Amino acid sequence: MKRLYKIAFGLTGAILLASCHKYEALDFQVAKPTSFVAQEQIDAYQPLKSYIDRTANPKFKFGAGASLQPYLSKGVIYRLINSNFDEITLGYEMKHGAVVQADGSLALTNVKNLLETASKAGITVFGHTLAWHANQNATYLKGLIAPVVTPSNGSPTWDLVTGADFETDNAANYQTNTNAVASFTAVGQGANGIGRALKISNASVRANDYDAQLFVKFSPAMQLNEIYELKMDVRSDVAASYPTQAHSTPGSYLWHDFFGTISSTTTWTTYTKQITITQKDLANTGTIAFNLGKTATNFYFDNITLKKYNPLGGTTIVEKTAEQKKTILTTALDTWIKGIVTASKDYVKAWDVVNEPMDDAKPAELKTAAGRTSIAADEFFWQDYLGKDYALKAFQLARQYGNATDIHFINDYNLEYSIDKCKGLIDYVKYLEGKGAKIDGIGTQMHIVATSDKAKIEEMFKLLAATGKLIKISELDMGFAGNIKTAQATAEQYAAQSEMYKYVIKKYFELIPAAQRYGITIWAPQDSPATSSWRAGEPIGLWTEGFVRKPAYVGTAEGLKK
Repeated sequence: MKRLYKIAFGLTGAILLASCHKYEALDFQVAKPTSFVAQEQIDAYQPLKSYIDRTANPKFKFGAGASLQPYLSKGVIYRLINSNFDEITLGYEMKHGAVVQADGSLALTNVKNLLETASKAGITVFGHTLAWHANQNATYLKGLIAPVVTPSNGSPTWDLVTGADFETDNAANYQTNTNAVASFTAVGQGANGIGRALKISNASVRANDYDAQLFVKFSPAMQLNEIYELKMDVRSDVAASYPTQAHSTPGSYLWHDFFGTISSTTTWTTYTKQITITQKDLANTGTIAFNLGKTATNFYFDNITLKKYNPLGGTTIVEKTAEQKKTILTTALDTWIKGIVTASKDYVKAWDVVNEPMDDAKPAELKTAAGRTSIAADEFFWQDYLGKDYALKAFQLARQYGNATDIHFINDYNLEYSIDKCKGLIDYVKYLEGKGAKIDGIGTQMHIVATSDKAKIEEMFKLLAATGKLIKISELDMGFAGNIKTAQATAEQYAAQSEMYKYVIKKYFELIPAAQRYGITIWAPQDSPATSSWRAGEPIGLWTEGFVRKPAYVGTAEGLKK
């Protein structure tokens, strides 16, 4: 024990001596890594909405796209949005496909919870969207207008052999010869202003009427003593008449005066003709030929049906008429808009009433299902059934069921990429207002890249500003040309992205008059996950997936600054 005591004393003395020695700091410094310094500079910025000049823009809304459940969970997304933004737009959960159920009822509990949660946080909700072709419960809507199928009760029936309404490009049962040039009318120019029609152009008077022919094919071939009915809607640019022939196959003539001679005028009329196959020469006929060669004009055909009389009866399939479909779907649109707007009106004061109406290939015309090689399961083109005025009806219903002061937008994408599409949308707004619609604003989505054409962006803003409408950048996000993924993005690209965010926002404030500035919505606050259905795996946000601020945050803040 004595030995241990002495050792302890010695150590204590050494420590005391050391503590009396004067401390001298070493002259040694370690530089912070460049990336750390850069991140410190980004993190020094304040929340984004703090940079908005509220004096010059008292009603301006700085918004974010969001999903319902992450916001309702009140986690990081909830706090990030509340700190940086004034408003949220739900990417999916307020759309037809999310709300309308298989039986047509509306599931609104989640929407109401979101509206109440956002309201308590002082965040407004922008309604998105009422009339669109995508994210629809298309199965339900198609079921409403499906044919009525009735089992046989032993009574005679007229069974459909073939038909064509020309709403798609499927031409399996019709064709023309060289002199009869086939195309389609615009949507809304079909019979009774519904859908589209087949247009056959004969450029000159031919030596023979059969030198320009439309053929309608069918199977099985006709047999003796069978009874058939041909029915179709017809018109032409000048009054015309044209006979019909029986062919076994297109171009293989059998008999003249098959279904009579058809007369057409400049207005749509319905032609109906019943025949009985009594001539042996008509047996085995599989084609009706329409001889158009004697009149140089445009001929129009719609809703062609060939039916066979079945004396024993059978399963009856009755197609709804275009007018019946229009009535049914108008009611469905009314039910949907009434339900979602009424449930939201205490909280939602602005809506995308009509979304993405204009066609990309034909920017002066409306989108249509016609001509598409594939239709997604959730796509339903209201305009193909309600006509060009489908948007008029949507605006009227939104106004009827909402608040008197609600702000109503029409919204589309690629307006900065296709100036013709921008002009087409503006012209459509003028058309709708000419029919009585009240449209308060135009939304431009702006899903762009860091190298998008700045001159076109400026031209778009000028065109939109000239409308006098409220203008909203409704879905701003930005990737890189070539769909560069997050793992491949470079520091130089991120710098360019930051600069473009700043440029777009500055140009909005410069070119859109203060009274017309509704706001800007950042569609993707975070970079897109690889599993996302939207720009999967692309670094489009202001934050990383891990909620780290990016250079794009700086560009956005600088753009918002006065």
